[in-house]
Amino acid sequence: MQNRAIMPTLWLLIVLFLMLILHFALPLRTLVALPWSLSGLLPLALGIAINLIADGAFHQAHTTVKPFRESSALITEGVFAFTRNPMYLGFIAVLTGAALLLGTITPWLVILPFAVLMDRGYIAVEEQMLADKFGPAWDAYRSRVRRWL
Repeated sequence: MQNRAIMPTLWLLIVLFLMLILHFALPLRTLVALPWSLSGLLPLALGIAINLIADGAFHQAHTTVKPFRESSALITEGVFAFTRNPMYLGFIAVLTGAALLLGTITPWLVILPFAVLMDRGYIAVEEQMLADKFGPAWDAYRSRVRRWL
């Protein structure tokens, strides 16, 4: 798949930029006005925190955080006990926070396509690699922890 050349964090930045363009070029209608739009700071901060915690878990386990590289450890504790893909979930939280902060309809239009791209283009492949590498341990983990939430 061609999108493998682009890291998920770059996709996140591209989508954030696209959200800004849509907001300023084609705002359509305000959904959340000030001061309520500032509530977007909460999911934004939560998404950043989830990513930092998950990244720390990868480093502590001495395994790769980069997609499509072979993992040396299956992490199942911490934020990974609640979601198999905390970093992608954190990205969605960041985008949700940004959309709330911007307050208009159009930034919301790119969140679902981004989630589908991450799910199909990255998560599905990464999870197959984990299944191949960790077998029964992966199956047990997958049966008790959901992909997203």
